[in-house]
Amino acid sequence: MPIEPIVFRDGVVELLDQRRLPEETSLLRLSEVDELADAIRTMAIRGAPSIGIAAAYGVVLGMRDDSTDRWRRFREVRSLLAGTRPTAVNLTWALDRMQHAFDAQADAEPDVLASALLDEARRIHDDELAANRRIGQLGARLVPPGATVLTHCNTGALATGGYGTALGILRAAWEHETLAKVFVDETRPRLQGARLTAWELEEEGIPYEVIADSASASLMARGEVDLALVGADRIARNGDVANKIGTYAVAVLAKHHRIPFYVAAPVSTIDPNCVSGAMIPIEERSPEEVRTVRGTPITPPNAPVRNPAFDVTPHDLISGIVTERGILTPPFEEAMDELFTR
Repeated sequence: MPIEPIVFRDGVVELLDQRRLPEETSLLRLSEVDELADAIRTMAIRGAPSIGIAAAYGVVLGMRDDSTDRWRRFREVRSLLAGTRPTAVNLTWALDRMQHAFDAQADAEPDVLASALLDEARRIHDDELAANRRIGQLGARLVPPGATVLTHCNTGALATGGYGTALGILRAAWEHETLAKVFVDETRPRLQGARLTAWELEEEGIPYEVIADSASASLMARGEVDLALVGADRIARNGDVANKIGTYAVAVLAKHHRIPFYVAAPVSTIDPNCVSGAMIPIEERSPEEVRTVRGTPITPPNAPVRNPAFDVTPHDLISGIVTERGILTPPFEEAMDELFTR
């Protein structure tokens, strides 16, 4: 059965709680926008496309309250959801689409407005899934026969609402019988690779090995990695890419070892108003994520900690960016200009 990390059913948003994987498959049933915002903030659902989808459904939940001024209420709901995870541009992209849907029906009867908002949220979900499948088919062409691919963080169904970007490419390559194996970076400090990517690959029956983040250099030097493939949370107009912390290190290592390094993301992850990676806000998360592993302390109790959740990979380290509208190659600014003028 396909993995469904987020579903709107019977007036409730159902989320597969990613904090509990792989030990427990637990479903959250959320009926209030505050609950959904907290689920995004605490990473019960995570991954840029999934965050955008969740936020769209969050607007549907939040706008059920018709007891206050609709315009004021929409601003409150949008502000609440927009503040949950600042780096992922898909969040703003989805909220912009929900804003347009609201503006078009703001003066309509309550049931008409509610229906319009739910229809747009479902379109956002469907559009993301279609984009991911197209990315998988296009990107699979980059995987040579018998390839071993290294990936970082989680970019599968859990992160994208149901299929995957970088992991979607690996799924497609496995179906085409070109993929041999996946090296899965554990992805400290929240272990999205070890917990989530490994779980998805296990579910799909795709061969994989989990490695410590610090092991990738040695494996590349030994010639065991043919391709590095990651996702993105925001892509600047010049091709700089913000992704889970540790991605920059993988890109530097791949460049040194002459290994292609590709990014996979839907066009909704590209921020055309962001000139370069220097403009991308980098979320700093709780020190406890570094001080502990799954609740077990690994540092002195009050050890000083820096915990940036993302880093920025410069465009000159990237071989190409796989989108549903084609594979962008350097120079990225020219490729972006063409993409947004088609």
